Amino acid sequence: MTEQSQTESDSTTADKMHLFKLYSAPALLLLMLSLPVWQISESLPVMSTTPMNDSCVNSARMLLKNITQALTQTELFTGINCTEQNMELNTNTNTPYVCAPKEATCLGKTKVDFNQESCLSNIWRDLSHYYKFFTAQPDLLRVPTVIHSLRKLMENCFVESLPTNLTQNEAPVNHASTYSERLNLCKTLRGFQVRTITVSRAISYMSSGEHTK
Repeated sequence: MTEQSQTESDSTTADKMHLFKLYSAPALLLLMLSLPVWQISESLPVMSTTPMNDSCVNSARMLLKNITQALTQTELFTGINCTEQNMELNTNTNTPYVCAPKEATCLGKTKVDFNQESCLSNIWRDLSHYYKFFTAQPDLLRVPTVIHSLRKLMENCFVESLPTNLTQNEAPVNHASTYSERLNLCKTLRGFQVRTITVSRAISYMSSGEHTK
């Protein structure tokens, strides 16, 4: 925002600030009401309603297992050798660093602390990012174990931030995928496999209580 002109009088500036305060609150309320539920949920502070426990550990491991199995389903990637493709990771989060254990060396630096809230927030953003992508893929919906296990992890361990319309986002299988879509699914699924390894390790670390010592 640009500064007010220095030639304006103090009284004029005060009047404008008063008007801004009067209008800003309703405008902000209108903006929030116009946002989809999913966008609002992502803007809120993310924190699990319960500590990471054995159920969360098992859910994360099952998700990783189902992703690995899905990558072997050749019918998902017709005309593509998925094992030879590069992976695509979600670059809008910092999960590998913020979820690294205390005293771990990341990017040449040794971490001296562990911020659980930051770790959980980044994990949630990863899970919601991939969930929205995968539920829009008609081929993956024919092998639903990845989406189901992903949703289970989100429901069991991130209930406070879970969008109320989570299952409604799953698109029906109503068209054949293109080569480009299958290639994109392959690369994204491979990236999600790597990110889920990080997530699973982080959840196990938090469940063990080692981060509090």
